[in-house]
Amino acid sequence: MRRRLPEPRAAGTSRGSTALLDEILNRPLVFVGGKGGVGKTTTAAALGLAAAARGRRCLLVSTDPAHSLADLFGRPVGDRETAIADTLWALEIDPDRQADTHVRTVKARMKRLVHPRQFDEIDRQLDLARLAPGTMEAALLERVAELMTLAGRDYDRVVFDTAPTGHTVRLLSLPDIMAAWTDGLLGHRERSARLGAALRHLGGGRVRGDELSRLETAADHEPGSRDAQLDELLQSRRRKFIAAREQLLDRARTAFVSVVNPDRLSVLETIRSHEVLGRFSIPVSAVVVNRVLPDDVDGAFLAARRRQEARYLEEIEQAFAGMPRVRIPLLPDDVDDLDTLRALGRRITGGQTRPDASAAP
Repeated sequence: MRRRLPEPRAAGTSRGSTALLDEILNRPLVFVGGKGGVGKTTTAAALGLAAAARGRRCLLVSTDPAHSLADLFGRPVGDRETAIADTLWALEIDPDRQADTHVRTVKARMKRLVHPRQFDEIDRQLDLARLAPGTMEAALLERVAELMTLAGRDYDRVVFDTAPTGHTVRLLSLPDIMAAWTDGLLGHRERSARLGAALRHLGGGRVRGDELSRLETAADHEPGSRDAQLDELLQSRRRKFIAAREQLLDRARTAFVSVVNPDRLSVLETIRSHEVLGRFSIPVSAVVVNRVLPDDVDGAFLAARRRQEARYLEEIEQAFAGMPRVRIPLLPDDVDDLDTLRALGRRITGGQTRPDASAAP
């Protein structure tokens, strides 16, 4: 039995309703996600421009490593807020740069808490951690959490153009994971402090860790001490992630818009992502079905599309003239069986032109 996409959950909206845009743009935070290549960036940019056209101060943020906001708007967009149009600004988060900044910040904080002879070890461990799975997502989430606080403060609306669905699910689930991790670490430190207090009571003296570490001291945390600073740092990060989670779960504040194309793989991935988001209680407010053939398509429409396609094909031929090229025609049906896949493979591997050819078949 074929599964159906869940209907939009936002009250007062329905398929084809003109109130849909109003409902979405009433939320300070809007996340636009979906499978790669379905048109998330275009949808996010359109929502940002619509908010700006209504006089809202709007920040458009791209978290997708394959940034295309600059290409879409025809102007440079970096990791600082850049004016794009009246009351519209854009920003592209660089995950690699954000992870590097995150690691440098952690190094600096840790070096304030340990003996100088441990500095080299901190550098080594954190350089290794920089390459570990999840480091980039954690650094990215921290930046996203910071930008989320701008909604309702510096900007009326913040619209996020997120990475493909799998990245988005990990991004949106990290507040729970990071909050649990911080709770566990703080609990461990509390148990260490209680043990230290008991040892001092029995031994009548102040118990400390080894001479190279100031983190494992069993002494009570005196105000302003390094242990107190570390606890405050962990608590601060915990508060930041919990605040982000609360905002993500607030249907009155956050809208998640899924973009889907009318093809098999896009539909299946969107259904799966909605099921996962539902398990995390993330509010999905609307579905934008992109690239649907219009009902009144006719010869003139197809001729216009063919003329546009011809220009791009010519650009491809010129840009990649020295490389093997192959053209695959638009198929009437989805590619969902082995015979079609095999035929497609034969076409790709056997239908390429010579590098010096002037046109592809």
